[in-house]
Parts: sequence; structure tokens; C-alpha cells
Amino acid sequence: MTERTDGNGIVVGVDGSEASLAALRWAEKQARALDAPVVAVHAWEPAAAGFAPYAPASARPTAEEQRERAAALLAAAVRETFGPRSGSAVRAVVVEGPPARVLLQHARGALLLALGRKAHGQWDPPAIGTVGRDCLRHATVPVVTVPTAEKAAPPLRAVATPEHVRSGAA
Repeated sequence: MTERTDGNGIVVGVDGSEASLAALRWAEKQARALDAPVVAVHAWEPAAAGFAPYAPASARPTAEEQRERAAALLAAAVRETFGPRSGSAVRAVVVEGPPARVLLQHARGALLLALGRKAHGQWDPPAIGTVGRDCLRHATVPVVTVPTAEKAAPPLRAVATPEHVRSGAA
């Protein structure tokens, strides 16, 4: 598939990571506010490059198997994010090709492109990968990077107060 969005949607890069699911959740809320569709895009590249030239052909997944895995990954991400209520608000698109190029093509004419990124600490720089950097560098639409949710701090627990502190005698 090489189709693009219809010009009024929010394109989201989905690779199955928690960061991409956070971007998908954010895009769904934003799209509801803007009355716009969400286009969840998963790009995949043939895995043959990852195998040694002497690896037996039977060990390599076929292009069709890889395409099916990519479609299953995207379907699982949409299902995990939206549950049974995804309906027509989300269009899932699986495309063979380099992720940055595919995302930029699909985002052409969109309202914006949403990408996930790892959360960072207070002093750490934002963690964004090479695909995100390429999209930020070459996008013709606004790009939003959505951090993963920070892990919740463990709940505070009561500490036993010594008797001399409770009574005011120190």
C-alpha cells in the first residue's frame, strides 16, 4: 500500500513498543477533539538483510509471512490501545519500506504526525530514535513526540514513629 492520508487525519507511527502505543492513545484523544481520523502506520522491511548470505533459504521467512506478522503486530497494537471500540476512527495501514520514508509519505498533507519516544529523566535529553529524528528533520507537517508514561512511584508507606518523637520528648 502506498496510499496517503486524506489530508485531515493524524498519522501515528506504530512499531508495537510502549512508546508507540502511548502515541496512538494520545493521537486518538487529539483526533476526537479535532473530529479527525487516526491513521496507524506500521512500516516493515524484508528481514533477508538480517540473515547471512549462506543461511539456508528455508530459515528465512517469506515476504508474505513477514507481511502477515507486520499486520498482526499492528492489529494487536490497535486492539490493545482501543479494545473493541476502534471502529472506523482508526485506519490501520501496513507498508513495506523504510519506516521514516513510509511515515513521511503518509503524513504528507496530514494534520500532524505522532511518534512515541521513551520517557527521560529530569536531566536526560529526550530519547528519540533514528526514525523519529529523520521524521523531525524532514516532515512537512507538525510532528509530536509522545513520551511513554512515567512509571508510577511506589506508594509511600507509613514509618513507625518512635515513642519519644510522638510524645514531644527528644
